[in-house]
Formats: sequence, structure tokens, C-alpha cells
Amino acid sequence: MAHPAADLIARSNRLGADPRVTNYAGGNTSAKGSDIDPVTGEPVELLWVKGSGGDLGTLTESGLAVLRLDRLRALSKVYPGVDREDEMVAAFDYTLHGKGGAAPSIDTAMHGLVDAGHVDHLHPDSGIALATAADGEELTARAFGAKVVWVPWRRPGWQLGEDIAAIRRDNPNAIGCILGGHGITAWGATSDEAEANSLWIIETAERFIEQSGRANPFGPVMDGYTPLSPQDRRTRAAALAPTLRGLASTDRVQVGHFTDADVVLDFLSSSEHPRLAALGTSCPDHFLRTKVKPMLLDLPATATLDEQLARLHELHDEYRADYQAYYDRNATADSPAIRGGDPLIVLVPGIGMFSYGANKQTARVAGEFYINAINVMRGAEALSTYAPIDEAEKFRIEYWALEEAKLQRMPKPKPLATRVALVTGAASGIGKAIATRLAAEGACVVIADLDLAKAAEAAAEIGAAYPNPGDVAIGVQANVTDEQQVQAAVDAAVLAFGGLDLVVNNAGLSLSKSLLETTVADWDLQHDVMAKGSFLVSRAAARVLIDQGLGGDVIYISSKNSVFAGPNNIAYSATKADQAHQVRLLAAELGEYGVKVNGINPDGVVRGSGIFAGGWGAKRAAVYGVPEEELGKYYAQRTLLKREVLPENVANAVFVLCTADLSHTTGLHIPVDAGVAAAFLR
Repeated sequence: MAHPAADLIARSNRLGADPRVTNYAGGNTSAKGSDIDPVTGEPVELLWVKGSGGDLGTLTESGLAVLRLDRLRALSKVYPGVDREDEMVAAFDYTLHGKGGAAPSIDTAMHGLVDAGHVDHLHPDSGIALATAADGEELTARAFGAKVVWVPWRRPGWQLGEDIAAIRRDNPNAIGCILGGHGITAWGATSDEAEANSLWIIETAERFIEQSGRANPFGPVMDGYTPLSPQDRRTRAAALAPTLRGLASTDRVQVGHFTDADVVLDFLSSSEHPRLAALGTSCPDHFLRTKVKPMLLDLPATATLDEQLARLHELHDEYRADYQAYYDRNATADSPAIRGGDPLIVLVPGIGMFSYGANKQTARVAGEFYINAINVMRGAEALSTYAPIDEAEKFRIEYWALEEAKLQRMPKPKPLATRVALVTGAASGIGKAIATRLAAEGACVVIADLDLAKAAEAAAEIGAAYPNPGDVAIGVQANVTDEQQVQAAVDAAVLAFGGLDLVVNNAGLSLSKSLLETTVADWDLQHDVMAKGSFLVSRAAARVLIDQGLGGDVIYISSKNSVFAGPNNIAYSATKADQAHQVRLLAAELGEYGVKVNGINPDGVVRGSGIFAGGWGAKRAAVYGVPEEELGKYYAQRTLLKREVLPENVANAVFVLCTADLSHTTGLHIPVDAGVAAAFLR
């Protein structure tokens, strides 16, 4: 027989992988059973329950809280009542069994007090649709009969656990309940039975909505609010994204996510969407990630870009004032401080939805939760009228002391958290090393390269350590000599991550030839890729940086050859000198927008270099009269430090330039050459 915890993890993973069942990090599951107490050697009854902050779909043993069932249930003797039930969460610590494990969540009481071997608490769209319908209790009886019992809204905690335990005790034929305004809970004697009961409730609710609900619950389509064509709406979204990110980052910088999913576009084209959006979300898991309501652009898709941008600025001011008023109406003397008044969800009819968070995953999940909310509203409106929990209850959840404590336990952000970087020529060599370092320091990274397959491969490699690699890095194809491809790469960055903060002009190539051997084609190719390419990338990126109003960094990977005059290198060195002066020119021009522009002058980066592998190494080795395989050692010996320069050394310099430690540095060139006296800048 499988261990109860093993059954629980397998069931949780199956339930968490099904979007009909619950959303990311939503819901919790449990199992009861016996194990041997290592102190007494005797069997002891235990509760295994998903811990606070975990995700069902990826749950492992370390994500479980393990509690002594007898001690947990004995807490009922010291329960101080609803007004003080938050104290019970701290009391759970005195019931824990063994070492390690996750922190028990507020829902632990529900799982421990219900007299069933296995319990699931889930947030399916169909179940929440019934839970948020104005006549949800009547609809629950019609949909399920006596098998599922209605529970009026109650904030999660010990008393809700007592209430559900009583329902289980008083209704022996019931398999679960609908929690008003919230979700569902189901139980079973075995893990399979609990899972089957959960799925039966969800699927029965889906069928009930489909069979009993009215068509077009969001009302008729509004003129001018239908979706633009896929290309037009993504072009408009890319144009809106920088300004929106700047607005959403008024209090603290956010990462963004964009979706033009059909469910969003259909909702925003309907006549009822303004009323429903204003009502906000209901399930605590939803509004904790989306805020109580979104910011909605009240213009048709046919409005001009300038009209939309102007109105978004006005709406943002109104949203912040409204959120401050919401806080002031509901806050008490012991409420946590306001966490900021910017929206986390922005809805733009005909275009799509922008969502925001402290990182890409949080932003993406916020958008997914609002899609869940749309599905909930559709079901509730199809059967009845959508009626979420009232504002005061939402505030109690949003500014719950327990929620604040959870936020305070979050790990300190990495140095480049919330920053979005675009690195050109980043599928290999120096560019890949830079992208890898920036991602390791918390940045979201766009790998731009002439070779799309290699760019995607590099992005997948950089993001491999994360549950969703695309939350960390994406690959895009970009020939930096092509204005349209450069713009497409920048657009891809702002649509993937909300905006852009850090641009690294790294794409390059070189042909080692003397003056007389250098053709016009050689000259043009190198100037097009490095001088013109850097200009095009910087110009496209600067538009985003200026519209965001968040400052930023532009970094040029120039070369020691930008200041050092060597033989057989006319085209490469001249174009690197062009790049070096672009740094100075752009530093002077973009400073008023808070954008820093700096350069790095590497030398002799042989290992992993695409330039050297492409024939440049052989040519330089011939110039210096050494075997190509010893070129790195040769370069090292001619330096003051006698050290070989690696791609990672250049990446380190990029990281330092864009940290807060050099917040007052612009127009600088940093040599990364192990010391070449002839290339000293002064």
C-alpha cells in the first residue's frame, strides 16, 4: 500500500495540472494516516497538507506540512473565537511532526477538522461561478441535490474549518461543499475517492452552467470594440506597453505580460464588460494577485494611439485615487500600510490584457487569474447575476496580517530583479555570457541573434533551471542591419516582459585585412553590423526607455581596438571607434531621461568567441606569428596582468555597469583587456 503522503502528492500533481481544477499556487489538498513516531516507536496519526505558498501541480514532499492530528484537533479547546482566529496559525507550529516541511497555511484547520481521510480545497472556475452567483445557495441545491452543501462566505480560518467539519458530520451523504464567494471543498475515504468527488463537483457544475445558463451572458457586441487583426493588435500593444509599464511602476517597478487570448477579447467586446470589470474579482486567490479590480480603457479599439495614451494617463490618476479611497474606507489602526495604488491588470478593448508583477511569473500568473475571473463572471451571469464578496471583505483578505507576514517572508530580490534586458548577438560567446549573467542576477533576458534556432536554444538553456523557462529568457531573430527586424526584436521584448530597461549592443564580426586588401564590401559589412546596427538598436530601444520614464542602461561592447592602432585591422577598428563615440553622444542626449550609456572595451577574448571562430583568430594568429590554438595565451602574455580574457569577464563588467552601485556613471568606457597600456584611455 502506498504511503498516504505519496498518494497525496500524486493526486495533487494531477489536480494541479488541470486548468479546470485550480490555478497556479491555488487550493490545497491533504491526507490523513499513521506513521511511526521516531521518539516512541509507536504509530501516530498524522495530517499531511500542502503548505503555504506551494503549487499543487509541482508539489513535492518538501512542500507538505506534517502535523500531529490529535494535537491539531485539541486546539479547538483553546480556540479564542472568530475575532482572534488568526492566532491559530501560530498555534499550528506546536502541532508539527518531524523536521523540515512547509509552513502550515490558514486552510490547515479545514483539512484537519473534517472527518475524512483525504480532503481537497480547490478553485475551479465552474465552482466559483456558482459561489459568486447572487442566488448561489439555490443554484447549488439545483445542481447537486444533497450531495453538495452550500456554505455562506466566511474568511478562511479555524471557524471555516469548524463549519465544514459540521457539514460533513451532519450530512453523511454529502461529498463536498460550495464555499460562497470562494471555491469548493470535497472529501473522500481514499485519495482516489476524494479526487473523483472533486472532479465530479467540477464537471457537474460545468454541465449545469452549459445546460441551464443563458447564451451570451456578457451581452451583445459593442460597435468599435471588436478585436483588431492579430498583427494590428500586437503592433498597438507594443506601442502601448512602455507607457503602461511606466504607469504600473509608479510605486515600484513591475515586469509585464501581455495576452490577446480570445477569452479576453470576447469579454472586452461585450456590452456588459464595464459593469463586470468594475465589480472586481471575488475568490481571494484571484484578487490577491490582480487587485480588487482592473484598470479598464473606456475607448473603442478604433481610437488612435494618441487618444488611448492620453486617456490611459487620466485613468491611471483616477485608479490611484480610487484605490487610495478604498484603502482609507476600510483600513483600521492596525492595518498594514498601503502597498501601492497602481493597477496589476490593464484591459484594452480590441487589443488585450496587460498584467504586472514583481517578476515575469507573477505577472503572467496575474493575467491567468484574471482569465479565471472572466470565466467565473461568465458562468455566474449565465445562471444568475455575478455578485462577488463585498469590498470590506476583500480588504480584510488583501490587507490581512497573515498575508502581510507571508509577503515579509519573501526572499530579498536579486540585484537586477524587475529589469528587462535585450542582448544582441547573444546566442554564443560574449553575448551569451552576458545574457547568462544578467539572468542569474534576476533580469528577464531577450536573446537576439541572426540565427533564431541558436537564440531559442540559448534562451532555453538559460531558463532551464526555472519551472517556465520563458519567464526568464526568450530567443528572437534579429539582423541588426535591418530596421524592421530590430524593431520587431524590441517589440518582442516589450510584449514578452512589459518593457525594456537594459540594452547591450554586442552583435559583431570582423575581417582581419590590411588597407589594400580591404574591399568596400568588407568595410560596409562591418560598419553595417556594428556601427549602423548599434545605432538602430539604440534608437528603437530609446523610444521605449523614454516612454517608460524609468531610466535605463544602454551598453556598447566596443573593443580595445577603438583606441588602439594596430596593423591589418582598418575596417574593424574604425567601426569600433564609431561605436565608442556613439556611447559619448548618446550619454549626452539620453541623460535627461535618466538613461545611462556606457561602453566596454574587451581584448583578446578567444574562448567561445564567434568572431575568432569565424576566421578572425587564424588571421590574428598569423599577424602575430603564433599558432591559432595558442592565441589566447599570446594575448594574455602581452597584458600587464598576464591573464587571458574570457567572455565571463566581459559579462561581469556589464553587470557592474547596470547596478545601483554605478547609478551616477554614464559616458564611461571600461577596459576588460587584462591591461593593455597602449589602449589606456588617458
